Amino acid sequence: MIRTRFTELVGVEHPIVQGGMQWVGRAELVAAVANAGALGFITALTQPTPEDLTKEIVRCRSLTDKPFGVNLTILPSIKPPPYAEYRQAIIESGIKIVETAGNKPQEHVTEFKKHGIVVVHKCTSVRHALSAERMGVDAISIDGFECAGHPGEDDTPGLILIPVAADKVKIPMIASGGFGDGRGLVAALALGAEGINMGTRFMCTKESPIHQLVKERIVANDERETELIFRTMRNTSRVAKNAISTKVVAMEKEGAKFEDVRELVAGARGKMVYASGDADEGIWSAGQVQGLIHDIPSCAELVSRIMRDAEAIIQSRLEGMMSGAQRVAAE
Repeated sequence: MIRTRFTELVGVEHPIVQGGMQWVGRAELVAAVANAGALGFITALTQPTPEDLTKEIVRCRSLTDKPFGVNLTILPSIKPPPYAEYRQAIIESGIKIVETAGNKPQEHVTEFKKHGIVVVHKCTSVRHALSAERMGVDAISIDGFECAGHPGEDDTPGLILIPVAADKVKIPMIASGGFGDGRGLVAALALGAEGINMGTRFMCTKESPIHQLVKERIVANDERETELIFRTMRNTSRVAKNAISTKVVAMEKEGAKFEDVRELVAGARGKMVYASGDADEGIWSAGQVQGLIHDIPSCAELVSRIMRDAEAIIQSRLEGMMSGAQRVAAE
């Protein structure tokens, strides 16, 4: 059993988190993660309206009696969704854990804290983590450059970012980007984190609500099968490498602006990838951790395996190394 400040904070058995993922963070996956003893997040903006989010929370509660949360990502948009209404739906539903991400979340943090909600803020740099800490969030999820989705513009990999953040952030912190097995969990703990956040790895589980062909594509891919789009627009996003992403990268090299690629990267097309199984239908997020994904287990099997392997590494390999060093010193 591995207990950390984070597991104590959110009341879960294992220091493993399934973060918010657009079109993926639905009740069936979140409940399976919760039932496995980890922490799952429903993705608020996957639901078309705040009313639909309320229904999804009710559906998740019908599938588990364990703790779970809701992700609310705040991004710049020409026509932003009604964030305050989604926030109110979360509060009125009695959710006790929220993951925020994106733009400065002070307004939402302040309101959530009034209702005793634990807030975990996802960020990609130490300066943003410290800013969120000052805003009053309860924990940080720090995203290394390896992650799927938006890794920020600093290009700092987890091996550096996690310990640098751990040296400065006082509240509990979980590590995101590149995690998929027990080795990663032990490494994150050694670097100063209190747990790990996994996205792509949880996409590739039996309960994940995406097409089987996409899961099989993730298994077949290796760590090189991602691309960074929107680099020239300073809004970098790591996505699975496919015909569309390659075209977008090529267009950016020729000076394309967002308006020129808007149709190619439309969210509706990405949603169709998960529904149809056609991996070249649109842009979809995946991290470099694909190189560590070799099967499609249930969430219970995955969490159990990660914890079993992590405990074995700590108890056998690391303690064995220490014992061996002590024997050599004695001799």
